[in-house]
Amino acid sequence: MKEFDRARSDIELYKDLLEGVSDTRTLIELAEEENESSLEEEIKSNIFGLETKFGKVTFRLKMSGDHDRNSAIVTLNAGAGGTEACDWVDMLTRMYSQWAAKNSYRVSITDILPGDEAGIKSVTFIIEGDYAYGYLKGETGIHRLVRVSPFDSGGRRHTSFASCDVIPGLEDDIKIDINEGELRIDTYRASGHGGQHVNKTDSAVRITHKPTGIVVQCQESPSQHANKKKAMNMLKAKLYEFEKDKQRDATQRRYDKKGNIGWGNQIRSYVFMPYQMVKDHRTDTKVSNVEAVMDGEIDEFIQAYLDWRADELG
Repeated sequence: MKEFDRARSDIELYKDLLEGVSDTRTLIELAEEENESSLEEEIKSNIFGLETKFGKVTFRLKMSGDHDRNSAIVTLNAGAGGTEACDWVDMLTRMYSQWAAKNSYRVSITDILPGDEAGIKSVTFIIEGDYAYGYLKGETGIHRLVRVSPFDSGGRRHTSFASCDVIPGLEDDIKIDINEGELRIDTYRASGHGGQHVNKTDSAVRITHKPTGIVVQCQESPSQHANKKKAMNMLKAKLYEFEKDKQRDATQRRYDKKGNIGWGNQIRSYVFMPYQMVKDHRTDTKVSNVEAVMDGEIDEFIQAYLDWRADELG
């Protein structure tokens, strides 16, 4: 049924595009025959709508990877910068959540570790919906913030860093065999928001895969059983990605590729002061409206990355 729904969605988008082209052509012919300038604005509006729909079609064609159509598991970690870096993780969490909402995706936080004074030290959340991973896979890397820190009484400019890791959520038809004897499962009290029950019982679950050292945590639900099930699904996704990396003869594991969470490794810089600019260092894409980017307007960076990646792969 999922495959059927996806195919139907693609076909409907294509049919809608063809019908739009036909309707717009009819309007243009009518305007020319009747010399009717009043139709100009409607024609312009139709063309703009067609360009947007055509962009969606070509965008999907660029995402032909094995798991581009899957949901995305996003993990953010604070790096150099102390409390300021924790606040930066909080800001990035909001940015991706806003982007997800604009695209009608569902976001569920599975694990969160608050900062000592403010913000978030680390957070993992799942963005569920078609193509979520395809859209966000290029967000993996170090994100750099430059601004006047609200936590600095002297009003000085600070530079902070956060790492972002994005892996695909697995479909139900992919099977990963896990030896229970290779797991260490710990339970603990949830540290984030979630009501009295979540905070007063050992409902949160941490699973460590001993052979690889991969650790996953989930505290989304007040039910320990539900958290364990979701954590196991996340572990399977990470193990699958780990094995895919080995098959690709990667010289380093995925989790080492981002480098240290600090200077020299950033993929994107978000500068609030002394000027306003968000720049992707891989594609050289620049956007001066920083506030819009932080409100989830990151499609320009996503599009540029997919184009750049396609060129890289030839």
